[in-house]
Amino acid sequence: MSGLNKGVGKVEVALKWDPAPAGEPAYDLDIIAAVFTADDHGTPAQLVHFGSRSPDGTITLHRDSRTGQGFGYDEAMTLELDRLADRYTRVVVGVAIQQGGGRVVFGRIAQASVRVSQGYTELLTDDFASAAEATAATVVEFVRDASGWTLRPLQRAFDTDPGTFGSLMGSAGA
Repeated sequence: MSGLNKGVGKVEVALKWDPAPAGEPAYDLDIIAAVFTADDHGTPAQLVHFGSRSPDGTITLHRDSRTGQGFGYDEAMTLELDRLADRYTRVVVGVAIQQGGGRVVFGRIAQASVRVSQGYTELLTDDFASAAEATAATVVEFVRDASGWTLRPLQRAFDTDPGTFGSLMGSAGA
């Protein structure tokens, strides 16, 4: 890094949504991070989601909600980009909807929103309006160059299940 530009270092990706209406199966949205090396061909070197963390502890899901019940942001993942090994040059973060209760798209879920922040600074927010008919969407891409990490909004919609989404996150979308 050069000069006074610190770039992006430690960020939090947080997700919120309203619970399903009474009588319907719960809406379960999940944050997923895919970590790529410089020579990636769309296949992530690491995939971090509920029940997992990166092997070096730099990416951790520390709040997981299966219903959206709670106040504010119910699910959160911390990414310590400044601690990632040099071989990792790209991290894509997305959100997938569990499909166990039947097909659910973002447009059906009230108040769905994702926020990316660094400390108290909000870097990006998205309400999934551009992915209203999708079951999964990428939100942001972090890219490393000689000056450090930068953030790029990456709003791509996918119509797939969470398991397949992990392998598609680095692609152009559907």
